[in-house]
Amino acid sequence: MEITWLSHSCFELKDSMDILVDPYLEGNPLSPRSQSELEPNLIAVTHGHADHLGDAGQISKRTGCLVVAIPEVARYLNGLGANAEGMNIGGSLRVDDVILHMTQAIHSSGITATNPPICGGDPAGFVIDDGIKVYHAGDTALFSDMKLIGELYRPEVILLPIGDRYTMGPKEAAIATSWMRPHVAIPMHYDTWPAIKQDPTEFQSIVETLCDTEVVIMDVGETIEC
Repeated sequence: MEITWLSHSCFELKDSMDILVDPYLEGNPLSPRSQSELEPNLIAVTHGHADHLGDAGQISKRTGCLVVAIPEVARYLNGLGANAEGMNIGGSLRVDDVILHMTQAIHSSGITATNPPICGGDPAGFVIDDGIKVYHAGDTALFSDMKLIGELYRPEVILLPIGDRYTMGPKEAAIATSWMRPHVAIPMHYDTWPAIKQDPTEFQSIVETLCDTEVVIMDVGETIEC
């Protein structure tokens, strides 16, 4: 699988399908791509905040690709003319050869693209199984059921927020990594704005004291193979 970090929490996963997660591109000060450059087969949205829902609706309307999200977010996107399907926490959905498992996240989730914001249901994460199992935690605090996510789905790659203030910080993300013990952990959701400025090597150094997971600190726009 090819994994490309498009900054913040946006990743492109390419194997049997081209999958975008949390496509916050337009208006993102760090994004290396515009939404018009991307042609995904599938989009997964973790929650309704504008820096995660991002350009999902515009990309879906332009390409016809399916967006998978919590039902409240899916209904909002369908109201915009996108092609969205809802699923819920604890459930699974197969799209061709890809299986998506929706997991819990501890955060808020209002749809902030509207004025005033409207209900976005619950925040979530995803374990995306396209040959390689990738856990995208979404925006979340540390919670003990991450141990269960590790035991149940055994993700080989995990994508964890480290920005603090609005999500876990480096220490908490390192603890989550030690519970799940994937092959690779990749930090995300940091440095986009001053409020979430972090040194990812702090996360890396703590993980090294807790387990043998490889921490890969990606540059924006970088692609790795897993």
